[in-house]
Amino acid sequence: MEQQITTWLAEEPLHLKALLQVRELELNDAWLAAGFVRNLVWDRLHGYAQATPLNDIDVVYFNRKDCSAQADEHYEQRLMKGSPELPWSVKNQARMHERHGHAPYSSSSEAMSHWVEVETAIGARINAGGQIELNAPLGLEALFAFSITPNPRHAIPAVFAQRVNDKGWLALWPELKVQEIR
Repeated sequence: MEQQITTWLAEEPLHLKALLQVRELELNDAWLAAGFVRNLVWDRLHGYAQATPLNDIDVVYFNRKDCSAQADEHYEQRLMKGSPELPWSVKNQARMHERHGHAPYSSSSEAMSHWVEVETAIGARINAGGQIELNAPLGLEALFAFSITPNPRHAIPAVFAQRVNDKGWLALWPELKVQEIR
């Protein structure tokens, strides 16, 4: 599964361009995450030749030394300068715990492990060796199971239901099935 995803990312020009551009920022524990990877996998599983347009490109990183929204804006502006056509969204995961009332996170991976859907908790980056690597703290199985699965660590059923409805995932990828909240 991991090799399949990294191959798909490398084959998609927009994804590869974004991965290379974020690597140039040299952010600590940085990943292009959520729909950036998830949507591409769902596209390929549905046999789509073209990638579904992204609403945003989530760049997550971890820096306890500067948790300001201004730092995120600075990095977004740098990315916009290189690729103004891409919908960048940069968020330091060192402060995102506050949004959900969680204890502080220790890394981007831990932050992702609290995201609403299991399938969304995935990120990709190009490492120092030039290889695409993945970070999937909740695993890859659900992503390949044509499912939308609530994350028990997030545990807010109304938020999950609202996201499934608002995102229109079932219209975009009709073979997906929503899993019950346990």
